[in-house]
Amino acid sequence: MDDVFKNILWDIEAALTEALPDKTNENWQKDSFSELSRCVNDSHLKNLISPCRNLVDLGGKRWRPLLLVLCYRMAKEAGCTPVIPEEKIFSLTPLVEFVHTASLIHDDIEDSADTRRGKPACHIQYGLDVALNAGSWLYFQAAACLEKIDLPTDIKAYFYKLYTLLLRRLHLGQAMDILWHANTELFPTPSEYTQMVHLKTGTLSSLAVQLGLIAGGASFEEAAEAGKTAEYLGEGFQILDDVTNLTTGNPGKKRGDDIVEGKKSLPILMHVIERPKDSVKISYYFEKGNMEGPGSTAIEKCIELLNTSSSIQKAKEKGEKCIRDNISKLITFKNLSEENESARLIKKLFIDMLEGGK
Repeated sequence: MDDVFKNILWDIEAALTEALPDKTNENWQKDSFSELSRCVNDSHLKNLISPCRNLVDLGGKRWRPLLLVLCYRMAKEAGCTPVIPEEKIFSLTPLVEFVHTASLIHDDIEDSADTRRGKPACHIQYGLDVALNAGSWLYFQAAACLEKIDLPTDIKAYFYKLYTLLLRRLHLGQAMDILWHANTELFPTPSEYTQMVHLKTGTLSSLAVQLGLIAGGASFEEAAEAGKTAEYLGEGFQILDDVTNLTTGNPGKKRGDDIVEGKKSLPILMHVIERPKDSVKISYYFEKGNMEGPGSTAIEKCIELLNTSSSIQKAKEKGEKCIRDNISKLITFKNLSEENESARLIKKLFIDMLEGGK
């Protein structure tokens, strides 16, 4: 990430470490679990913390917590009165980053993926039982940050409501995705794909934007409208992630592993619309790739087939347009000028990711 974000990222990492420390302490344990018997020791807690902490430490763009902080500043610049001081906004960032981390742990289990961020996936490294439990715990632990921030009662209640609603939506999106990749012959429509992505990927973009704006003094209604725009940004990056998987390969993952996992990504769906008869071949490649794993010849055969149409390029153009159109809509919140500092930084955040990959 660019040096212009370095100080913000430093404070985000400090907040994430405080919320999920390498070594627990009495205060953290009490905040997370209330009173515990003395028979509960570090080895018990380690089975929760280590898998999650390890994945957080492997990196990630941190663009969701960055977006949260920048939206807080944008609300201030638009004339809103913040409900918390700026140094406290970082304490909200675990709510989006830890939910994202938990979703990655479960995603890899559901997709039978063996790597994440260039290292063995959590369930490979720690075992399926530990990974499932730790990932589930982290969804709930993410919200512990709300208890440590002095927020007005109505806003704290709204944040809990928003967080739980968006978690339910995220899991519905995942349910749709699982249905499609579990059945190699079932191809959803592009509109179904779009709805799935808004639920599965767009929810955390929406959560980041809404948390930041409301903490910065925006109304619930203003934040909800901006949250809808943020879902489209999530859609754009998911589409580009799909494209990257089939071209250069995603960082820390293997090229074409979406084929092994049977993912009905947008390039696949566009190709089937353009050449319906190819759906039989693509289903075969999905089945063969799933049986043979990442080294299967079906991966390159499927990509070769997709390259006979314009589907990958068309998907790339759609993803880029989705991002560029909705950046402008987001950063003109309350008619704020695109030249304002926070608006400029939000635009830079997304353009940098657009040009450098997710």
